[in-house]
Amino acid sequence: MANQTDVPRYSLAERDRRWAIAQDLMRAEGVDALLVFGEHECAPVAPFAPDVYFTNDRPGSIVMFFAGEEEPTQLAWSPMSIQDNIEARKRGDALWIAPASIRVGKDPAHVAKLLTEHGLHQGTVGVIGLEPYPPWHIVPLLPHALYAPLTEQFPQATFKPVWFSLLRRIIRNSEEELALVRHVAAIGDAMAQAMLEASRPGISEAEVLTAGMTEGLRRGAHTPHMLISSGPGFVSWGPAPWSYRPQPPRVIKDGDVIMAEVFNSIALKESQHQVAIAVGEVHPDIEEAAKVARACYDIGLSLLRPGHTFGEVADAMVRTLKDAAGWNVHPMVHSINPYGPVCGFGWGLRAYGPAQDYGELGEVPTIGGELPLAPGMTFAFEPSCVINGRMVNIGGTVIVGEDDPLELNPLTAQLLHA
Repeated sequence: MANQTDVPRYSLAERDRRWAIAQDLMRAEGVDALLVFGEHECAPVAPFAPDVYFTNDRPGSIVMFFAGEEEPTQLAWSPMSIQDNIEARKRGDALWIAPASIRVGKDPAHVAKLLTEHGLHQGTVGVIGLEPYPPWHIVPLLPHALYAPLTEQFPQATFKPVWFSLLRRIIRNSEEELALVRHVAAIGDAMAQAMLEASRPGISEAEVLTAGMTEGLRRGAHTPHMLISSGPGFVSWGPAPWSYRPQPPRVIKDGDVIMAEVFNSIALKESQHQVAIAVGEVHPDIEEAAKVARACYDIGLSLLRPGHTFGEVADAMVRTLKDAAGWNVHPMVHSINPYGPVCGFGWGLRAYGPAQDYGELGEVPTIGGELPLAPGMTFAFEPSCVINGRMVNIGGTVIVGEDDPLELNPLTAQLLHA
């Protein structure tokens, strides 16, 4: 079982591999420079932080690569980043960018200075941070306060969005990255087991959540996060309602099902786990929904191999769900490390009685279905099934292998019984 001391580390070979990806992207896209915008660390950060991908350092920087130059320049957001970098070097941490290439100034003036130093008043700059990625905010977006001054100061330069070009190059994780994903996934299993052991009538959702979060933090996961719902049957999926609406956590009763989505990460490599716990004897619809969700999981797993596309996997899982007269509350499957292709959802809500009171019911189509599967890609398998207003969601993290897929979390790929 994963613990605090056996965290896989990145080598300089991993750094060089990633920097080579940036240079290859610039050549392929015909750009003279690459501007990688990293969201401020205190903001809601997406699971993938593109600046950290290239720095192995504290998040919240702008990283700039220039054609023909091996090492990038890092524009840190404040002197605190420098202070942290100094202490990290004292500890012997693996830092990738030399001090002389790190400057304080995550602002238009410092970006402009770099572009001027490289004579790019009429150049082409590839930008990570100009493309919104539906259906969620996946990649940090370059703020208008930074982008507008650059376009005004460099009217003859071209700023070209290149996120999807980067995504295609990094969605296959290296062996060093996969070692970290496996480590994080083992921590997620420990969190799920702790939640299962804590679940019983009379305790609150908050106590179940605390059991899982405590185990994750104890094992070194960084700020694990959790969605949680409970009751005899429900279709809700999201953060605990007391996190945004003043109310007490719900108390667990006999016959309830507890469902939680556990996200945890180390160094921004993430695993996801769908924890479904039956407390006592649950409604037969819950047991049936669990069987359908498992059938969807199995058909998806059978296709998660090189030679298939993401769309084939998603379509087969949804088709199995529809054949059983069920519907899904959220994607059946999506990529992680980083996020990219996402299975469609929302269609089932149109036939759900209570939903008819709402003004408009949207639907999210499958995105990225054309992606060919390749070894090293990681996916959150999370099939949900609603039957008669009662949902079950199961699953975990799966890696595409050379032949067969690798299930990292078979524990949560089933309805657990407390």
